Amino acid sequence: MRVMSGDGLFMDIMWMMMEPSDSVRYLSVTTTMWVVMMIAMMVPVVMPMVVVFRQLDRGASTEFDAVLFAIGYLLAWFGFSVAAAVLQWLLHGAGSLHGDLLSLRPRVAAGLLMVAGAYQLTPLKEVCLEKCRSPIGFFLANWRAGRVGAVRMGLHHGLFCIGCCWMLMLIMFVGGAMSVITMALLSAFILAERVLPAGPWVARLPGVALIVWGGYIATLA
Repeated sequence: MRVMSGDGLFMDIMWMMMEPSDSVRYLSVTTTMWVVMMIAMMVPVVMPMVVVFRQLDRGASTEFDAVLFAIGYLLAWFGFSVAAAVLQWLLHGAGSLHGDLLSLRPRVAAGLLMVAGAYQLTPLKEVCLEKCRSPIGFFLANWRAGRVGAVRMGLHHGLFCIGCCWMLMLIMFVGGAMSVITMALLSAFILAERVLPAGPWVARLPGVALIVWGGYIATLA
């Protein structure tokens, strides 16, 4: 965003996202941005689930059903994107976001990091992460036949995934809602949570690290 200059579509989009007073245009563009980000971040995460789904599904249209499962999964993240866009609009309108990347002010960012770290230590995080780490276990417990069943399973799994990652996604506001680097780092971390060897440290050590990081920022604010 910092290197764009002149006129054109991207500049128009940037300016729309700098004017929260124009709520309709702001929310339209911001929701689109969050949807694109969620697709980019979560498609690699859901691919192991799609592979297992194809192996378990013995129907005549396995490939199409797998696509429907992925669509159901992304529908859940579409709902999250709308909520995130509304939150960004509220924060921006209140003056809590600043700079070209739209990041939270230090004290608020510190609080968010500590809350996100604390969430990593909760039983809810552990339950949701376990559902995301065990594709076969999820399908055995939640299998639904047919195309509608594929969409329902995808949506169901997407809700578990949101339960696992929603606080991590809000860290986007710490690094900047338009920060590609923050998006890439979060995407890598979320994927790592699912593929690293099982153990309580997978979520808890990063949780403690986030709390310490937030505390450090708070001391500097």
